[in-house]
Amino acid sequence: MSKFLDRIKERAKADKKTIVLAEGEELRTVKAADMILKEGIADIILLGNEDKIKALSEGLDISRATIIDPEKSDKLTAFADKFYEMRKNKGMTPEKALETMKSVLYFGVMMVKENLADGMVAGAVNSTPNVLRPCLQILKTAPGTKLVSAFFVMVVPNCEYGEHGTFIYADAGLNENPDADAVSEIAISSAKSFETLIEAEPRIAMLSYSTYGSAKSELVDKMQLATKLAKEKRPDLKLDGELQADAAMVPAIGKSKAPGSDIAGTANVLVFPDLNCGNIAYKLTERLAKAEAYGPITQGIAKPVNDLSRGCSAEDIVGVCAITCVQAQNQG
Repeated sequence: MSKFLDRIKERAKADKKTIVLAEGEELRTVKAADMILKEGIADIILLGNEDKIKALSEGLDISRATIIDPEKSDKLTAFADKFYEMRKNKGMTPEKALETMKSVLYFGVMMVKENLADGMVAGAVNSTPNVLRPCLQILKTAPGTKLVSAFFVMVVPNCEYGEHGTFIYADAGLNENPDADAVSEIAISSAKSFETLIEAEPRIAMLSYSTYGSAKSELVDKMQLATKLAKEKRPDLKLDGELQADAAMVPAIGKSKAPGSDIAGTANVLVFPDLNCGNIAYKLTERLAKAEAYGPITQGIAKPVNDLSRGCSAEDIVGVCAITCVQAQNQG
């Protein structure tokens, strides 16, 4: 386990939060609950049929977890009524609201909304759209944030670049082809996420195949405009672009290609032009550099809800829960 995850777990334990694991009828999730409770990382709520969850937990200890079946919960009607009020202008009916709230994903997000939990983790068996849809309908975006985006924390061993080998790659998990304004928002959200999780000052590079106008195209124009917008919105941030990846990370190349930049050669937050670039880059870094990749972690939601890869391990779920706890500690 990396120093990054050790530190995240240490911080989670110091101010314990309550996390909903919505997919309680899934073995990896139950195994993760056992590990989280043993390590004292968080208090856990498992959603699903109690008999099914207990059958899965044979040989594990989830006695300190709270198990809730949404269909049998005394909160179901009240949650459905609240959801109907939120969505009635969009065609929601009381009957449909009641059926919707029987879903573990919707019920879990409503628990977070109603401060019965501090965050939620799901996605081991559900797709990203299914996990995030209730968040956007119930929690909405955080104050001052225009969109939800996703990032990976990349921890590269024996690496002299970034923050002692640690980077944020954004957006590498959610927004397929963000326009310049959206890219600027992703950069600003990523700066906050870096401060929260890495506990260091973010130095943000707006990446392109061009540095300071060395190439001309609409793709370059987009990142130049995104840089301009981000600087206008948050002049306090250390942010520059457009920069090629080597100019962003390698000091000698940064000085050569972008003289006078206080970011070139030192970047620890890499903002990509689109999902193609971000996703390809994180997977190449993970495999070729043997990096640890934590994510996709969501940012920009009013309260923390994180999506899992459907190929995740129980250990992965533990790590994402710990990160969700730290996000909850720093919410607002």
